[in-house]
Amino acid sequence: MTGPPPDGPKPDAGPAPAPPTGPGSSTGPGSSADPASAPAGPAPRRRGRPSRSARDAAGPATRDRILLAARGEFAERGYDKTSVRGIARAAGVDAALVHHYFGTKDDVFAAAIEMSFEPALVLTRLLDGPPDQLGERLARAFLGVWEDAATRAPLLAVVRSALTHEGAAKVLRGFVLRHLLERIAAELSVPDPTLRAELAAAQMIGVAILRYVIEADPLASVDVEQVVQLVGPVLQTYLTT
Repeated sequence: MTGPPPDGPKPDAGPAPAPPTGPGSSTGPGSSADPASAPAGPAPRRRGRPSRSARDAAGPATRDRILLAARGEFAERGYDKTSVRGIARAAGVDAALVHHYFGTKDDVFAAAIEMSFEPALVLTRLLDGPPDQLGERLARAFLGVWEDAATRAPLLAVVRSALTHEGAAKVLRGFVLRHLLERIAAELSVPDPTLRAELAAAQMIGVAILRYVIEADPLASVDVEQVVQLVGPVLQTYLTT
């Protein structure tokens, strides 16, 4: 009869088995528990300010490229359908860089207006000529900006946006009052100079809309110098009498 083994040292069972490794294990290479070998996912998207490298790489040329892209987007899509992301995409930059330079969409629109109207800013310098020819000089200079194909397209975009969207109209009004009418009014020696300047602007903008936006004939087809000769005396009355 066989009894229980006598007391004494138990036989050596050998070294403990190594933990399993391989694709199905929880500790082997490539497992989620191994941070060094975990697959790298896409970097989280940055929001807010552009990265330092993006800001360092930017400059006046980048700002101008954004403005040109904005002007093109507003011209093609109108104010409502244009977005900061779309402007950034057209300019080839990050949307955060657009915000960095300009702020909101309204701010970008205002800067695009200023770029579009830059040739028209010479109107204020025309006040230095003979007073009895002021109306004619203003009419010729203003219509000359619209007659130039290079400056007409962005102006059309600005005016069309302002005609269809109150936000765009508000920005345009602010620009026209600040950069054009207030400067002209400051040089006039007549009662109610701001009102006179606004009436003159209304006359010129009305002519521009009928001739270049709506293209109403015969105004759209008549020679520009004939328009100058007819509109000039009206502007002269507003500004000097």
